[in-house]
Amino acid sequence: MTIAGRGWELLVERLVMHRAGDARRTYGRYQAYRDGRPDPSLSGFMCECIGPGNNAVPDTGLRIEPGRYPLWTQFGRYRTIGYSDSLTTPGLDPMPGVRLEETGNRTAILIHPGHPPNLYLSSVGCLNPTRALREDELIDYWDSRGRMIALIDSLRAFAPTAFATETNTRITNAFVLITGEPNSAD
Repeated sequence: MTIAGRGWELLVERLVMHRAGDARRTYGRYQAYRDGRPDPSLSGFMCECIGPGNNAVPDTGLRIEPGRYPLWTQFGRYRTIGYSDSLTTPGLDPMPGVRLEETGNRTAILIHPGHPPNLYLSSVGCLNPTRALREDELIDYWDSRGRMIALIDSLRAFAPTAFATETNTRITNAFVLITGEPNSAD
């Protein structure tokens, strides 16, 4: 699977499994593209749940299956518009995020910052952007939040009409492409 080379695309390539004590996560890299051209300011790494990917069973606590997913705005604890602007309290709600759709029986699959109290992985199926991490290293909330806001700002510049109202809205021609199924870190 590779990017289509048109529209706004976020490629997430799952690389390895991380383990620190009893905590486990999938670790990969991401790169955003606009019409097939990479945006070097929108790249980094991504943490998500362990696998294997599963879209058939709701609330599995596993990562979603590799695939191509359309992006939507999101409004709830995580918001695409109107998230907290606090630069002093880490993880203050609402936090920035966007929603993946067409995830089978899985719901509320988002890209959002890794946040307290679970900075190794803040997910039951979602994706947390981050800088490069060692296997035992925690996500830095402020770095993760900044990366999430940069993704949202890029999407807003690409498809401003999707950001006109505070209702879940399809971001036209914007997708996440997820590849890889690394084995579990047991």
